[in-house]
Amino acid sequence: MSTGSRIAVYTGSFDPVTLGHLNVIERAAGLFDELVIGVGINTEKRPLFDPQERVQLLQSVVQGMSNVRVEMFDGLAVQFVRQCGARVMVRGVRPLTDIAGEFTMLMANRQLDSSVETVFLMADEHYAHVSSTLIKQIVPLSNDDMLARFVPAVIIPALRQKLASPPPQ
Repeated sequence: MSTGSRIAVYTGSFDPVTLGHLNVIERAAGLFDELVIGVGINTEKRPLFDPQERVQLLQSVVQGMSNVRVEMFDGLAVQFVRQCGARVMVRGVRPLTDIAGEFTMLMANRQLDSSVETVFLMADEHYAHVSSTLIKQIVPLSNDDMLARFVPAVIIPALRQKLASPPPQ
């Protein structure tokens, strides 16, 4: 990492990573010299994939992106951003559904560390409706071609295994 490089951190649970997440990752990677994807550990949620599995799935998805790395973190996102040597936190938002919650989080983060700026990237219209919750609901009902419209194809086998659902015929 060179002095003065622009580093950004994109935090989330990524359970599982979706094409909407990937869209934000690709766009953020083009805006910054280095992008760190922080896989958060939220003890209040019951994740489908454990944190290490989510890191591995994300690593397989971003494999060809030389300026992107994936790390796990526990605790406050703003602290993780600073630990990465960054001052910018990237947040992906979907129209309507995420704005209020993200605004609340932005204000809290500014109180915790005013030197960290939050940059919002709106999900492309094709992915504005995609959520990890939706993915978990449609896996048992969709074939692999259908699922590939929502998640990177490389993670479909892991989703099938975790949800013990063969693709419908």
